[in-house]
This record gives sequence, C-alpha cells and structure tokens, in this order.
Amino acid sequence: MNRKQFAFLFVLLIVLGGAGWYVQQSRNRTANSGDAGTGQKLLGDVFPVNDVARISIKEGTNEANLAKQDDIWRVRERYNYPANFSTISETLLKLQDLKIVQTEQVGASQLPRLQLAPAGQGTNSGVLVDLLGKDGKSIKTFTLGKKHLRKPSAGQPSPFGDEGFPDGRYVLLAGNSQNALLIADPLASLEPKPEQWLNKEFFKVERPKAIAVTFPAATNSWKLQRDSETGDWKLAGAKADEKLDDARVSGVSSPFASPSFNDVLATNTKPADVGLDSPTVVTVDTFDDLTYTVKVGAKSGNDYPLTLTVTANFPKERIPAKDEKPEDKVKADKAWADRQKQLDETFKRAKQFEGWTYLVPAWTVDPILKDRKDLLAEKKEEPKTAENSSDKTNAAPDKPVIFDDQQKPVPKDQP
Repeated sequence: MNRKQFAFLFVLLIVLGGAGWYVQQSRNRTANSGDAGTGQKLLGDVFPVNDVARISIKEGTNEANLAKQDDIWRVRERYNYPANFSTISETLLKLQDLKIVQTEQVGASQLPRLQLAPAGQGTNSGVLVDLLGKDGKSIKTFTLGKKHLRKPSAGQPSPFGDEGFPDGRYVLLAGNSQNALLIADPLASLEPKPEQWLNKEFFKVERPKAIAVTFPAATNSWKLQRDSETGDWKLAGAKADEKLDDARVSGVSSPFASPSFNDVLATNTKPADVGLDSPTVVTVDTFDDLTYTVKVGAKSGNDYPLTLTVTANFPKERIPAKDEKPEDKVKADKAWADRQKQLDETFKRAKQFEGWTYLVPAWTVDPILKDRKDLLAEKKEEPKTAENSSDKTNAAPDKPVIFDDQQKPVPKDQP
C-alpha cells in the first residue's frame, strides 16, 4: 500500500467516523427531546400521571384550563365549577399508555399540512396541550394535529362519509419539530371547550307529593297534590267547572326526575339579564320531607336559565306503629335510621347545586311549564233541550211571498 492509498483510507475512516458520531448525536438529541420510535409510548416509559395538577388546552382563541384545587378538579373558565373527574382520569390514563404507530419526518413547511403549525396560523394550527405539575411547570407538552382517517371498505357505506372515520391523530412533541408522530387514537375529548369538561351530575326529584307552578301571570298558575304515592292527583282550589285531564297531568307529575344542564353562567350574572328577576317558580314537595324550589328565567335559544334551592324538614323521631311489638322495634328503628341517613345524603348532595345559574335544555323544563288550562279536560257542549230547540213543526207557517211587476216582494194577501 503506497502513501496515497493510505492517506485516502485514513481520510475515509475519519469521514465515516464523523458521520457515525453525527448520527449518534442526532439520536441522543431526539431521545432527550422526548421523541420515541414506532411502538414506544408517546409520553415516555415513565409518565408521572399522578403528578399532573393542571391541564391546559388551547386552540386559537379558545382555551380550557382544568386545575386541581383542594383535591377537586375544576374548570377555570367556568368560575371554578367542578370538572368531570372521570373524563379527566380516563384521558390521563389513556395518554400514559398511548403508543406511536408511525413516525414521519417533516420540515417546517410540511407542518401546516398535518395541522401542526405553530399557534396563530389559523386552521393549520393544532391543539396545544400542556400537562403541568403543582409547581406550574410543564411535565409534558404536545400539539394535536390532523386526525387520521380510515377509508370505508368497498360496498360498506360509512356514517362519516367517503373520507372515512377517524382512527388516529398526528402529534408533535415539544422540542421535536422534525418528527410527526401518528397515534392510534383521535383523542376527540381533548378540546378547548370548557362546558364539555363540567361535571354534569345534577339534582333529582323523587317521590313528589305536591307540585306548584307559579307564573308571573297568576291566572296561569296551578298546584297539584296527592295523599299517597298511588293516589290520584287533585287540583288545589279547583272550580266547579274544572276537571283534570289524567293524560295531561301525567306529563307534569314527575318534574325534574332526570334533569341535566349544558352550561353554567357567570356567578355575577344579573337576574334581570336572564329573566330571573321575574321568574316562573316550580315548587315540589316530596314524601321524603324535601322541598325543591326551582326558578326558571327567560328561554334563550334551546336553553332556560335555572336556579335551585332545597330545604328539608326531617322528623326527629320515628312514630311507632300501632301495637308495635318489642322485638320489631329494634329492626324498625335501624331501618328508619338508615333511611334518614340516606335522605340526609340526598339533601346535602342537592344543596351543592345552590348558588349557581344553570343553562338547562328545554326538554327538561318545557313539560312542567304548562298553563292551568292545559291540565284541564275539555268542556263538552251540553245537549240542546226541547225548550231551547226550534220546533218548526209547531211554528206558524210563514206567509207566501209573490213578486209584483217591479220584482218587489209583496205578501200574497195584499191586493
């Protein structure tokens, strides 16, 4: 081997060594930036899910911040109303286990194609998700981009149209703008819509004993009451000509048995702005000694603003049954105590909904907002009697009429 060949091989060895070192450094930088390869977990093998104390979700001008306060998750954009813990927990656990199914190397110019452009670039921008700890520092940050669509099979129409249905999504991890990662989940719940993160648990009225609806116009107001759960409903203060229609009454006899709400209004909302300065008031007394007072404001779109107060008048002692035997007393006392405890929990659970103004869907409220006349049976027309009927057979015959030359009617007996 001559000197030139040796020099050539030496230079080649240096070049190859430098290239190997560069590749290894690139891999190290990628690993340090939080990127993972196909089959690896999106957020790393060790994601401290229990350390997450706040979730920030942003897209354009829309934003939702979920924060844990006093061990309760709350929605900041909804005045710290309680958030749906189940949804948050399921989302975090899903993120913990998500794996990458494909890695696509992209440049800055290709990011808009995958809706992974930096914030502020319109519809091409992604959804920025930041998972933070108690100290306010980011644990993991990533951008959700375009959803991956699976084409429908030939001959099998899809409810999502010809484009197919979402079965994945492109993700860009913070610190690594070179690799778009595809995951096998569209993560549809991670949206910056505060109302969707609210805890939608709501009060529920059971075993109604009396139902009163007081309208601003007093003539429309009414009250129904019954003596037992199987008894018939009666109209309080019914007039002689007022009779309830059982079919119509059945539509109002279970008010707020399974209500829901869509959103909550600001805590400083003025009653006059939503019609709650002159509301329709629904009062329901139950056989469980609970009284629910619901105030309903002016309908806006498909929702009603609504507020709730609840009171309880529980008996302090059980009234023994007549001729109650001593051996039955212990059992009856325990059953009564257990029932009172259950009712007290129901009362406290309902009390937590006081102080808020809810936007409730119309289907929850409309059935109970019936005018008094809408609960009554239609009045039947009385049959005509012989005295007020016209008996033409007994009436005097009309005089025949003829016409003169001027075509004017002239009685027949007139010359």
